[in-house]
Amino acid sequence: GFMSDIDGKKPQAFKKYAIKNKLGFLAIEYSGHGKSSGEFTKGNITAWSNDAKNSIKRIVKKNKFILVGSSMGAWISLNQFKYFKKQILGFVGIGSAPEFLERLMWKKFTKKMKKEIKTKGIITIKHGRSSFKNKLNEYPITFQLIKDGRKNKIISKKIKSKIKVTMVHGGKDEVVPASFSRKVLAVFPNAQKKFVEIKNGDHS
Repeated sequence: GFMSDIDGKKPQAFKKYAIKNKLGFLAIEYSGHGKSSGEFTKGNITAWSNDAKNSIKRIVKKNKFILVGSSMGAWISLNQFKYFKKQILGFVGIGSAPEFLERLMWKKFTKKMKKEIKTKGIITIKHGRSSFKNKLNEYPITFQLIKDGRKNKIISKKIKSKIKVTMVHGGKDEVVPASFSRKVLAVFPNAQKKFVEIKNGDHS
């Protein structure tokens, strides 16, 4: 996810599952995230999608795999289909947030916020509660990140892979509406699709 790292509860839960079931497992951190090198404010969807692509190429190689993406990770996952279509067996999205920069941030920014980000190139916004501190997360949002997001439109596209696609979404997610997971399912006309709502689940 956005500003998430591999020590989070979700990647650790999948790692445990993979070990228990003797499955190969790869979790990545995008540049500027967690312990990875690079500056967060210089990153964007294109760069982070390339981080994922390069890690898969180097580690998974020609093996088949299942993509699991949480929040922004689902957007990054959708971008992998253009490189690995034949290798991808399935896709699991958790609180999926494709195109969130435009649809959930930019569209809701006030005129004042838009002016600030265009003038300074960056704005710090408080968005979504942190699950362990119960306070609002602070995100430095750059104008280059917003503009790059517009180059990575995916919701209007169609991915024709005949795979299994499962979207999991919290019924009480106040950060990303469940409609985003349904939009992802619509991208896959030929897939075996499933939508799972976690009744009391929030975004994290």
